[in-house]
Amino acid sequence: MFSEQDLLQFESKGICKEKIEEQIKNFNNGFPKMKLKKPATIEDGITKIQDEELEVYEEVYNAHSKNLSLLKFVPASGAASRMFKCLYDFLNTYQDTEDEYLKFLCNKGPETMFNFFDRLEDFAFYGDLRNAITEEGLDMDKMADKNQFKEILSMLLNSKGLNYGNLPKGLLKFHRYKQYSRTAFEEHLVEALNYAKDEAGNSNIHLTVSEDHKVLFEERFNKTCDTFEEKYEGKLNISYSVQKSSTDTIAVDINNEPFRNEDGSILFRPGGHGALIENLDELDADVIFVKNIDNVVPDRLKETTYKYKKVLAGVLLENQSIIFNYIKILKADKDITEETLNEMVTFLENKLCTIPPSSLKKDNPDKLKKYLFDKLNRPIRVCGMVKNEGEPGGGPFWARNWDGSVSLQIVEGSQIDKSDVRQKNILEKATHFNPVDLVCGTKDYEGNSFDLNQFIDPQTGFISEKSSNGRDLKAMELPGLWNGAMSDWNTIFVEVPIITFNPVKTVFDLLRIEHRNL
Repeated sequence: MFSEQDLLQFESKGICKEKIEEQIKNFNNGFPKMKLKKPATIEDGITKIQDEELEVYEEVYNAHSKNLSLLKFVPASGAASRMFKCLYDFLNTYQDTEDEYLKFLCNKGPETMFNFFDRLEDFAFYGDLRNAITEEGLDMDKMADKNQFKEILSMLLNSKGLNYGNLPKGLLKFHRYKQYSRTAFEEHLVEALNYAKDEAGNSNIHLTVSEDHKVLFEERFNKTCDTFEEKYEGKLNISYSVQKSSTDTIAVDINNEPFRNEDGSILFRPGGHGALIENLDELDADVIFVKNIDNVVPDRLKETTYKYKKVLAGVLLENQSIIFNYIKILKADKDITEETLNEMVTFLENKLCTIPPSSLKKDNPDKLKKYLFDKLNRPIRVCGMVKNEGEPGGGPFWARNWDGSVSLQIVEGSQIDKSDVRQKNILEKATHFNPVDLVCGTKDYEGNSFDLNQFIDPQTGFISEKSSNGRDLKAMELPGLWNGAMSDWNTIFVEVPIITFNPVKTVFDLLRIEHRNL
């Protein structure tokens, strides 16, 4: 199937032939669907922390974090082009005719082009857009009076103006303040200084970015970091990484044969955010906060985010302490009583929500000890879950695993067999979804980093249909970062307030009250 030139191409990307063959096998066989047992709900997989407990967990974090290394991990390589899809559609189709203009005026819904232009001054990037137009010797007010909508959009989206259509979300201005406007990236810097700062005042933040945009992030950081460090009395330490080419996946044609470019080379595509597990694996910190680049709010709404980030970290540290103690007991293996083993099983089932397979015989202490050690000695994550109010995203479920156990998993709709009535009913009964709000512990009881690649479920990838230069192809995404890539982690779900989830998926989301500094 592969020529010498193909093998050289694999080698240049750092991908072995066996991995390519495994990927093609997955195209041929498909990925198995998840086997859901039931949705995770309040007090049945999702912990609801009472008001009086919030301060307790926050204090646990405050007390322990003084002696721990902290890190905020932000996937930030995604381009903003999809955020402006509606604007591009208008730019490509609008004709300057009376009929088109009347349609424009009559369509006044919240996510329409009329509303976009009617509220243009409410966007944090408005001042920059106006200045860019002025620098071209044009007058924005006159352009608006002449209904030169396409010309204004071109200045916003294209390289001649702000180039927003080609920038990553992190570098777009999201929120306006009295003296300036902040990008999403800068809002994450502020967050890091407020809940991920160690005793010495250091706030460490790591961004995954595309190689093309790294310099732009560095320039923005150098321009504003001093202001934030002075205001929030801390020191920002920033690092970057890019998604590795070795995590790209092969594309195939409709017959599952390698899809070839015009020059004969094989087409590879990025493996999705699941590839970032390798970037995460290379980081060294005791507590790692994970949050998407576009989920930020202005300062007036940040306090709830600060509190719940600390609470989630407190939950992690408290349970991690218990886990480490149990592991040390198991390692010592000095006449562990049946009562202690039962206590560990109860903790595994009730706190970590992992139900051992029925085949595990509790009357075989050695087998049980090994099972408990293997299940406890894993990375741990505490995931915030918000009530489902119609937003897209993976949901929390109890799922059956390959080893016969049942555990908590974050599952995307594409992983569920909707033709199975039982599975569809479980999906429809879900009450919460995952806003990508995680706190992770990636070190073992001795302080050594786990090899995170050992805890991926490779059978949770995803195949989609795409095209290249008008030709149909199939693409494969790796197990998602917070889905299959963390499938075999110890997992705790905690309900968090909906106000902590305010993503910006389209430009119109920036007009929501949550993103306005009123």
